[in-house]
Amino acid sequence: MVSEYEIKKQICDIGKRIYDRGMVAANDGNISVKISDNEFLCTPTGVSKGFMTPDYICKVDANGKVIQANAGFKPSSEIKMHMRVYKERPDVQSVVHAHPMYGTAFAIAGIPLTQPIMPEAVIALGCVPIAEYGTPSTEEIPDAVSKYLQHYDAVLLENHGALAYSDSLLSAYHKMESLEFYAQLLFLSRQLGGPKELSKAQVERLYEIRRQFGLKGKHPADVCPNVKAGLPSCHNCGGNCSCSSSAAADGDLVAEITRKVMEQLNK
Repeated sequence: MVSEYEIKKQICDIGKRIYDRGMVAANDGNISVKISDNEFLCTPTGVSKGFMTPDYICKVDANGKVIQANAGFKPSSEIKMHMRVYKERPDVQSVVHAHPMYGTAFAIAGIPLTQPIMPEAVIALGCVPIAEYGTPSTEEIPDAVSKYLQHYDAVLLENHGALAYSDSLLSAYHKMESLEFYAQLLFLSRQLGGPKELSKAQVERLYEIRRQFGLKGKHPADVCPNVKAGLPSCHNCGGNCSCSSSAAADGDLVAEITRKVMEQLNK
């Protein structure tokens, strides 16, 4: 079993990685790891993620209340967002929040990452929607993120940054890294006249590969309501699929898509 001290060292290592890659500036971003049902290690507020040592790391309970923290350190005010992820996604063991340059630019522009342009991104990351803007340190951001937790493993935060979560710290970091690489490629390809997207058939083959691999997490290949309704997945609906968790929302989505298709057929 990995000791708490070792996990703290790993958090510091990931913090340095996101700092060195320009995914955070100054004191931006935060990282957390679940170590038991009521114990979580997290980065403190007001410190650069590139210069942390294990003694910086705080321990909180499932409500974000401090269990242990060294003098001068307290949890980030964004711990509410992390706790919401853990509460609603029991499979998640780690959460990484950062401000990656290209991913955040898409979040600021209001453009979700839904275009299928790379096999690796389609298989491992899936779609990345945009959670509505919320005031930092309030419940507004957790509430906005909550809408997408059951359908995605990463979300953009409108005018804020990005959030990735998975069954391990390394996996959560990799999702953040993949999100930023995907956003950068999408941005550059748009400067070259626009990306040539993978076809629906190619996307479906990649989804089947994902299912064969048995990859963990949430993904349009498995949970997108469009797919369940026999319609194109999020990757092929231009980001219009909200993937709401309620059956009513699924029905509204299908009805809206059907209406638009009929309008096109009747022209």
